Amino acid sequence: MGVKWEEKHIVDPFEGFSLFDRQPFVGYANFPQDISSVANTRVDWVETPEAHVFKADLPGLKKEEVKIQVEDDRLLSISGERKKVDEKDSYRRVERSYGKFHRQFRLPENSKVQEIAAKMENGVLTVTVPKAEVAKKAQVRNVEITS
Repeated sequence: MGVKWEEKHIVDPFEGFSLFDRQPFVGYANFPQDISSVANTRVDWVETPEAHVFKADLPGLKKEEVKIQVEDDRLLSISGERKKVDEKDSYRRVERSYGKFHRQFRLPENSKVQEIAAKMENGVLTVTVPKAEVAKKAQVRNVEITS
């Protein structure tokens, strides 16, 4: 009988621990059972020289089912809901998550929030936040004192 070793990375002390693991909460009536939809909404944030670009995987959602808001000129919110499957059918297995999701991102000060653009294509939401030009540092000039 052989021993199977599982490779672990020393770098990640939290590997194997999931904040959204429901196993410890089974049996608690008030625990939201659709929390996996929150955990499964993946968003990439890429900074380019011109903009901050957010890409969210939202398969099966229409653009009308997604809401994008900016609060206090700095807090970008992406939210929506994946509808529960129709229970009149007899499903043998359900693996796709459903429920509400809500992700928030604090935007940097150089964000042009009035010019935010969003598009949905092939289940991927792309939100582009243009960057304002960074103010140049004040130039200092020494003035010679004469007598």
